[in-house]
Amino acid sequence: MSVIFSRQCEYALQAVLYITAKGSNGYTDIKEISNKLEIPHHFLAKILQNLSKRGLLRSQKGPSGGFALGSDPDDITLYQIVEAIDGDGFLTQCVLGLPICGGNNPCPVHERWGELRDDIYKMLAEKTVGKMVEELHSKPGIGEKMHIV
Repeated sequence: MSVIFSRQCEYALQAVLYITAKGSNGYTDIKEISNKLEIPHHFLAKILQNLSKRGLLRSQKGPSGGFALGSDPDDITLYQIVEAIDGDGFLTQCVLGLPICGGNNPCPVHERWGELRDDIYKMLAEKTVGKMVEELHSKPGIGEKMHIV
């Protein structure tokens, strides 16, 4: 499990990357995504519906239904997915969870976490799902485990 993001957010990122890697203009069945990524079906359904409500995915019911990207893969950033699922709390909250931590009352790791947090945000905001899939194709070990290559 990630240190920063929830399990739900990890699953969202994996599912969107899987859908992106499929590269078709059609819809990907949720059962396929669930089976390939080994994510519980009902948990995944809630995650993907949330992403659909935010416009990051499109959904369609019926035998040829499923989920597809809501826009071009080069227009969907990792940050948009993270923000849709986990919010932007990691950008504003103390990494230690101290409610009194802030600019006027910094905890011992406040300054360093601020630098790291800014770097994480920049990476997530600049990296699109299209670019991620492209990079995963060049790394077969990871791409194969994610069923992307």
